Amino acid sequence: MDVQWDDLRVFLAVARAESLSGAGRMLRIDPATVGRRIARLETDLGAPLFAKSPMGYALSDAGQRLMSHAVRVEQAVEGVAEEMAGQSGGLTGQIRIGAPDGAANFVLPQVCARIARDNPDLEIQIVALPRVFNLTRREADMVVAVSPPTAGRLSVQKITDYHLHLAAHRSYLRQHDPITQLSDLKGHRLVGYIQDMIFDKELDYLSEAGVERVNLASNSVAVQVNWIRQGGGIGVVHDFSIPWFRGLRKLLVGDFTLTRSFYLVRHADDRRLERLNRFAAALVSETRTEVARLEALT
Repeated sequence: MDVQWDDLRVFLAVARAESLSGAGRMLRIDPATVGRRIARLETDLGAPLFAKSPMGYALSDAGQRLMSHAVRVEQAVEGVAEEMAGQSGGLTGQIRIGAPDGAANFVLPQVCARIARDNPDLEIQIVALPRVFNLTRREADMVVAVSPPTAGRLSVQKITDYHLHLAAHRSYLRQHDPITQLSDLKGHRLVGYIQDMIFDKELDYLSEAGVERVNLASNSVAVQVNWIRQGGGIGVVHDFSIPWFRGLRKLLVGDFTLTRSFYLVRHADDRRLERLNRFAAALVSETRTEVARLEALT
């Protein structure tokens, strides 16, 4: 059986995009060509690699088994490319980071801009999604997470702690009764998460303040803080987001403070790739610096 790397590259693209058209865009080839390549690979291997449905292409059992082997081949090819190119110069190629939208909106843009400035041939992508990323399927090269995963072949490094407080815009505070203790929240409009869309227990902020329901809810941190900025109500916000919004005021600082952490999560096998190691080191260092800088401004 002669399976070529180019065939595995097409297989990985379909597995990650879950469609021929998505894989075609990733590889910059026609979707029909992608389909023919997958059909040929399935014939060569004597097994269907995908379950096809109107929802897309899902890995079959055989596809799941091939996935782990294909990823190892991909890593070996990338390692050879790194070795041949040498690592004395700047970083090159594409690196995709998955992150919750708080970090993606208020911290990572300036962090990655600084890294990109020092590595002009590097392409950085930030994927901001309110859910857990699948690194095995290479939805991202690495992930900034709010809690460390406990399963899978993953490498986890704590980046930094960050803090959250109750906050409101000064326009809202001028129009409503003073807030001097947590029990006063019952008389105010509250902004927070959609409860059944909280994908990580670390994001259940308001429950720690004894709040059971909110008046304005979104699964996006950016939407929440913009509601608060518009005078929509009171909510829990990241301290590092406050400097971006004039007029936002922290409340009950002595009574309610939350401490959370960011973690950098990578596939364990990627620790062998010096290019990703160098990027990860820069990302961790710059993120620590940026969170501390922004929090000092509040």
